Amino acid sequence: MDVDVSSDMRIRNVLGRLEMILDNETSRIGVDPTFDIKTSNAHKSRCLYELSLLNRQTEAADLPKSFEDRTRSIQRKLEENALRIEAHMEAVRSVVDILKTALHDAEADGIYTQEQFRYSEAR
Repeated sequence: MDVDVSSDMRIRNVLGRLEMILDNETSRIGVDPTFDIKTSNAHKSRCLYELSLLNRQTEAADLPKSFEDRTRSIQRKLEENALRIEAHMEAVRSVVDILKTALHDAEADGIYTQEQFRYSEAR
């Protein structure tokens, strides 16, 4: 039994949206400071969820060959996207470490430490 036109169109739409989201996220992450990675990730997750639902309703043998080729292409884009996100997260961790070190150094920059100003009730 072939995939009905409605399912075929829904799958094409979800694959198209997912591909567009991946392309946008991959090109903007780490480059565009206004890029909202949290929202993009939510859209990406929604598409993947929709695909999993559609996959349950459709036999793999019934899907056109073009879907197989497109899903392979999207798989490669997902892999590239994962690498970019990983690199971005590592950069964020590095910046956080630099800021923590700078804050620590700034606090320890004075002649007296905070402990030296604490009142001792033992006197």
